[in-house]
Amino acid sequence: MSVITLTLNGELVSARTGQSLLEAIRDQGVKLPTLCHLDGLSTRGGCRLCLVEIGGSPRLLPACTTEAVEGMVVVTHNDKINHYRKLILELTFAERNHTCAVCVSNEHCELQALAAELGMDHVRYDYLDPDLGMDTSHEKFGVDHNRCILCLRCVRVCDEVEGAHTWDVRGRGILSQVITDLNRPWGESETCTECGKCVEICPTGALFDQGASVGEMKKDARFLRRILDGREKRQWQR
Repeated sequence: MSVITLTLNGELVSARTGQSLLEAIRDQGVKLPTLCHLDGLSTRGGCRLCLVEIGGSPRLLPACTTEAVEGMVVVTHNDKINHYRKLILELTFAERNHTCAVCVSNEHCELQALAAELGMDHVRYDYLDPDLGMDTSHEKFGVDHNRCILCLRCVRVCDEVEGAHTWDVRGRGILSQVITDLNRPWGESETCTECGKCVEICPTGALFDQGASVGEMKKDARFLRRILDGREKRQWQR
């Protein structure tokens, strides 16, 4: 695998051919916010929080879906980028019903943590206040569509890691919802293995353990790192 050189925030850095910009940037110790991306899953590019400025491009581009190429000039943080990231977060909060004070993931939520990190202390847009329900038909888990940000981590981990493909998406745009088994109640799913992977990688309180109260959902996605390390080891041994 050949090495390429690019300019990152004014400094020359090296990256590997075929790497995404997100990988190359994080390899240099530069932190980029993401909500839909998770190492070990396929790339979606949905949350748009990893937007970066690239020399010669008229618009900001998501680092997770943009390949690092030789000679690229990249800026990860400036006033313009920070403005757009905060705007995206505000729109995300306004789209559904994120009431942190009564959420099972309060103080353990990636969305909430990013809002604090980026200095988002209010929302300038009208809340849509959609009338969304919950599905607590499953014996072990529940889903609250009010807190779903449509990152589709659950869909990808269920398909790509567990191999069950219980989760999918219906609708379009802001009417989209994650569903189980072609929109059957989760508790009636014939494909769910009850592994809990979808719950552990959910960045908000949308997926939760039954019986969890306010602030009790502490999630752990490190199992993906172990799976990814195992894949890389087997590939190296070949």
